[in-house]
Amino acid sequence: MHISSKLAASYEASKPTFSFEFFPPKTAQGVQNLYDRMDRMHDLGPAFIDITWGAGGRHSQLTCEMVNAAQTHYGLETCMHLTCTDMSKEKVDQALQQAYKAGCTNILALRGDPPRETEKWKATEGGFRYAKDLVSYIKSRYGNHFDIGVAGYPEGCDDQDDVDLLIDHLKQKVDAGSTFIVTQMFYDVDIFLAWVKKCRERGINVPIIPGIMPISTHASFQRRVDWTRCHVPDAWNAALEPIKNDDAAVREIGKGLIADMCRKIIDAGILHLHFYTMNLAQATRMILEQLSLTPTTSGSPLFKPLPWRQSLGLNRRDETVRPIFWRNRNTSYVARTADWDEFPNGRWGDSRSPAFGELDAYGIGLKGTNEANTKLWGQPSSLQDISGLFVRYLNGKLDRLPWSEAGISPEADSIKEELLSLNERGLLTINSQPAINGIPSNHPVHGWGPANGYVYQKAYLELFISPNLIETILERIIANKDLTYYAVSKNGELRTNTRDEGPNAVTWGIFPNREIVQPTIVETVSFLAWKDEAYRLGDDWSRCYPAESSHRRLIEGLMNEWFLVNIVNNDFHQEKEIFRIFDGLQVDDMDKVIEGQPCTNGVQSNGTPEEAKQDRPIEANGTVVEMNGSAERKPKPYTGAEFTGASQLRN
Repeated sequence: MHISSKLAASYEASKPTFSFEFFPPKTAQGVQNLYDRMDRMHDLGPAFIDITWGAGGRHSQLTCEMVNAAQTHYGLETCMHLTCTDMSKEKVDQALQQAYKAGCTNILALRGDPPRETEKWKATEGGFRYAKDLVSYIKSRYGNHFDIGVAGYPEGCDDQDDVDLLIDHLKQKVDAGSTFIVTQMFYDVDIFLAWVKKCRERGINVPIIPGIMPISTHASFQRRVDWTRCHVPDAWNAALEPIKNDDAAVREIGKGLIADMCRKIIDAGILHLHFYTMNLAQATRMILEQLSLTPTTSGSPLFKPLPWRQSLGLNRRDETVRPIFWRNRNTSYVARTADWDEFPNGRWGDSRSPAFGELDAYGIGLKGTNEANTKLWGQPSSLQDISGLFVRYLNGKLDRLPWSEAGISPEADSIKEELLSLNERGLLTINSQPAINGIPSNHPVHGWGPANGYVYQKAYLELFISPNLIETILERIIANKDLTYYAVSKNGELRTNTRDEGPNAVTWGIFPNREIVQPTIVETVSFLAWKDEAYRLGDDWSRCYPAESSHRRLIEGLMNEWFLVNIVNNDFHQEKEIFRIFDGLQVDDMDKVIEGQPCTNGVQSNGTPEEAKQDRPIEANGTVVEMNGSAERKPKPYTGAEFTGASQLRN
């Protein structure tokens, strides 16, 4: 979506909005850390982000890669900076084509600073001399595909102090086709507002976005002031100078100063703020909270068009259906399906596609270095240790697990007690959702979609289950007519009681003047694809440890022997019944199953109900396996030998 359209919508709604700027880090680890930070800052609700242009060589390519990742994988509307510095027309064409392929529709066209070794800026041979020329060229090649922004300088720039002359240049850039303006940072709001008035008097009527630089430390604040030569009000210096050696105090006072400046800007009728984050989160977040602009401080939830984060990649903006298995791994799902032959018409691909099932090309494996992961997850030597990690995650004391890229969602709060109980007993949950029966679509936790609607969802649970528990659990599931399941081993032996290959909607919404929307589903083909990824993540985790270590053997054994199971309660009125099939069960010593009282609803733990005949083993390609009239298929005996040193789990 064009930035100018987003700004128009915010003005129509009289609602302030904001955006973030990031720059390409210098190291590979820095890039990954920034992706993680961008992902977290997504939840603050920016209207868009922009990524600065790293002129020349690897740095410029990294900008393009980051735009693609932010746009496609993280679902962030992204604006790509593009400068004239060191850029031939050929390089400009390559950058624009990569932005187009990433689904990016916004460009900030800049002349750029001179290279570090050059005192004065000069055009590259075969390139562009001024930003207005770059604007004209982009318009001539791409028409209205790109919304094109340009820079404004309320207090002059490094090689031109004449503000009036710069306004004339700005008018030329707008006349060439620019549709919005982003300003250089400033701290004197009166100077900025006077400059805006001058621009309007010169006939510049496109939106003007003020550039806001948070204050993190006094040294960085002073350095940026010296660099831009912007004016700092005397009251600001008086407030900051006495505490300049106390970073926490500087950040706290700076938060208030910047917030007051932003309020004055908003009161003047300028409703969008652009934050130069310097790839840091805390100072910006503090200002937004002070302004009550974050979802948690504004009193209203962050608008979610769908219950999962939507990709904004090329051809993906209209994607409205996603398997629930990738609920906690948005990036890998988008990357994995990018080249599947039948996308988007086939939603996520077809098992007959030659591209289906390939793993390595998608970069879906475990993120983080071995050192970082072992520091995070420790040295597990027993199932109890692994179970303890899952419990810590559920309690918010771990920010990720191998199967979850982010911390536990608030949505789990209503079933947290049940999830804790399962994991404490050695039943390892990796995905879940509670039943929802007609909650308003503006609900702060469960809401999504347009206003004045109602959303629903079936209880869903996905977990790894010991082979010695699997038969008892499947018998209990089959005896309950409301439950459907898929259970699969690492080698691809799939069992299910579903009656056809069609998708089962587990989330849906009902909105005024719209058909029912069913955005989240469970179905066979996608589950088999997810199975490969889920076991791959566990294997990657095991390889964080030395080859002959007990830690690796423990995790490898679990991945090789345990079943991945998902369960849906198709009666969305039932909130907790899905957990009752586990009543009285826990894993003990890794090779024993403790059975307590049989679970209720008529399910016996020591018998095979008639409904078991519906339990149909299916091969990995989706073919039903005939079992001579019997669906009973027992896993091989499990000795627990791979789990050296395993200890007991107790309630």
